[in-house]
Amino acid sequence: MQPGNEYECVAVLQGHTQDVKMVQWHPILDVLVSVSYGNTIRVWADDGDDEWHCVQTLTESDNCGHSSTVWSISFNQKGDRMVTCSDDCTLKIWDTSLDLSQPNTGEGHESWRHVSTLTGYHGRTIFSAHWSSEDVIASGAGDDAICLFVEEKSSTVEGPSYKLILKKEKAHDMDINSVRWCPQDPRVLASASDDGTVKLWELQGNILH
Repeated sequence: MQPGNEYECVAVLQGHTQDVKMVQWHPILDVLVSVSYGNTIRVWADDGDDEWHCVQTLTESDNCGHSSTVWSISFNQKGDRMVTCSDDCTLKIWDTSLDLSQPNTGEGHESWRHVSTLTGYHGRTIFSAHWSSEDVIASGAGDDAICLFVEEKSSTVEGPSYKLILKKEKAHDMDINSVRWCPQDPRVLASASDDGTVKLWELQGNILH
């Protein structure tokens, strides 16, 4: 921001070859994440002089990433987990505890890594996913449904596993484009749809009202 309430573009981040669908700041680290039509997730960091660089690209071939357009991204409150969702009808969970904005001083190449894939819960493109402050993941999709997931307590050394606690069929009459938990009341969820409506839901137990 410049004097007189004027703004200046300090960086242009180039690397995606197709539409960029969403950007999201990490809640703790000085890191930005973008997702795209090119099936990739890119992680960007500033070197301190407004020079932004892509420090990691998460792809299907190298990182167990998505096989189609990535639409949405969300971090948990602690910032050590990230969820992404895609046209491939999956949600993927990533370990994002490593600060990629800092030089790697360890042995080998450390990076954010895939830890779990949630599949078979939506029948069409998953357009939106959001992680609540109470660690409930909501997803909204082209099948007009909302799904809620939580981590299972029995997660093993191999990695965490997540279970479906609720699927709200026909939550809307058309595609659900966005789901967002309320930051003041983490039991309230808002959803937005191609049907022209925004709906507010309250989670009571394992039921959305």
